[in-house]
Amino acid sequence: MKNFHGLFSFTEAAAAGSFTAAASKLNLTPAAVSKNIARLESQLGVRLFNRSTRRLRLTAEGEAFRARTAAALRALDEAVAEASHARAAAVGRVRISVGVSFGRHYLPPLLPSLLAAYPELQIEVSLDNRAVDMLSEGFDIVIRGGVIEESSLVARRIARLPLVLVASPEYLREKGVPVAVAELQRHELLSVRTSGGAEIPWRFRQLHRRGTVEIPLSARLWLSDPEALLGLAAENAGIAQVGLHHAMPYLRTNRLKVVLRELHDTGDREIMLHYPHRLYLAPRVRVTVDGLLAGLAKNQDLHAKPEALPRHFMA
Repeated sequence: MKNFHGLFSFTEAAAAGSFTAAASKLNLTPAAVSKNIARLESQLGVRLFNRSTRRLRLTAEGEAFRARTAAALRALDEAVAEASHARAAAVGRVRISVGVSFGRHYLPPLLPSLLAAYPELQIEVSLDNRAVDMLSEGFDIVIRGGVIEESSLVARRIARLPLVLVASPEYLREKGVPVAVAELQRHELLSVRTSGGAEIPWRFRQLHRRGTVEIPLSARLWLSDPEALLGLAAENAGIAQVGLHHAMPYLRTNRLKVVLRELHDTGDREIMLHYPHRLYLAPRVRVTVDGLLAGLAKNQDLHAKPEALPRHFMA
């Protein structure tokens, strides 16, 4: 059934008893309504109306056709109304993909208030460190950290993710506090290897020249999870390079200290929130994006800067 113009013209004419009234409602001319209905009758092979110069009356076949199409048209009206409601209100499920550590610590405190503010909103969070294909996997929002490449997705920055070197006070008492980059060679180094297999380099500022220098790692232990790496560092296993936001709870409780802050390069890593497009962005996605960004902007650990850390956080 492809003749929707004929179907709508028939329905309105049957309800109004007039081609002229139907034409007014459909914003067509009476001649166009008559032509649409004539084409529908030809397609069906039956006469739907008996016409005279003064009256328009449904035939028996027209009455039967009207009764059979009424339910379908109601369903169509309901579908249009539902889509319009979803367009105007935050209704439905939002699927979010986020790295394990970030998703575990920073998203849960924000979700209850979002759900309370939008009773018809549903949120599904997938915790995963792998790279995801946002469109093919059906995610509405993806949150990832790193050096962000050019992308066709809309990207909103949540925060910079500066790197720091940390070790436990006990380890530093036993092995000594490094004061020069070369001294790292005699220390146990703990490093992050991403789920894709890449190592995050250790870079340092040069004292008398611009730019940075990367040291070859002599790490004996690599982990893909920064939280596990911090746990090992806190257990006196060595010096770890981690994101400052991950380290902040350990620094506040004196379980870890920052080393080589003046020489260590904090890198250009960021955490970004991505979504597919701006045009016709569903309200369910828009309010979730806005709510997450507003909540994350208030998190002090996410926006901590190495140069602003208090002195007692240093080794």
